Amino acid sequence: MALRLIQVNFKARDDDALGRFWGEALGWNVSSEGPGVTNLEPPGSVWPDPAGFYLDFVTVPNPETVKYRARLELATTSPAHHAELVARLKALGATSAEMGQGDVPGTALADPEGNPFSVLEPREGDRAAGPIAAVVVDCADPRAMARFWGEAVDWTLDEVSDDHARLSSAKGTGPALEFRRAAPGAPARWTRVHIDLVPDPIEDKVAEVARLRELGAASADVGQGDVPWVVLADPEGNEFCVLGRA
Repeated sequence: MALRLIQVNFKARDDDALGRFWGEALGWNVSSEGPGVTNLEPPGSVWPDPAGFYLDFVTVPNPETVKYRARLELATTSPAHHAELVARLKALGATSAEMGQGDVPGTALADPEGNPFSVLEPREGDRAAGPIAAVVVDCADPRAMARFWGEAVDWTLDEVSDDHARLSSAKGTGPALEFRRAAPGAPARWTRVHIDLVPDPIEDKVAEVARLRELGAASADVGQGDVPWVVLADPEGNEFCVLGRA
């Protein structure tokens, strides 16, 4: 049995507009599985590609009430690429943002709906990730989060300290999953972005959800109703979904 990070999901005021921004930002294909949902996938990738990573945008009635702690960090290959990408993103509608990144070198931006993200300066470890270097989650205890998520998705622990932990796929593809300790007393930087996992094989959803609960995950109710996925929260209360058939 196994789980893998398959996508991040954005709760949006306008899924089509926000999806088009990110599609142009990443150079990914934009499609829709139905009203109120916009899907992004890398060129040549077809859901659910075992090595694929995707973005989903879902229109919700009151997106301002959605508060998650995950965000994206984009990769660059050179200082010139970094400058070009930041300029292009601003031309598409991104704005400058302040996130208190500490010693993480990069440029902080917000997408047209205010979700913060970063464009990183070139890092050697990001070369195989593609345009999205990492999914980052602010937290209180990176070591504890690395233990839970390392067992949850069976990824490699690349580095860990009291302030930062980084997990990456053993296949060496897709974004890393990083946990950064939020400074005590610092204001929370809320986004509308959360993580979605998928079992491999997908028929193992029930067993994988049970395993996650044994690791410390808890059931969560975000008003999802009767849906073919399960909403859980990790030990620090960050909500995520396990996709699968009903």
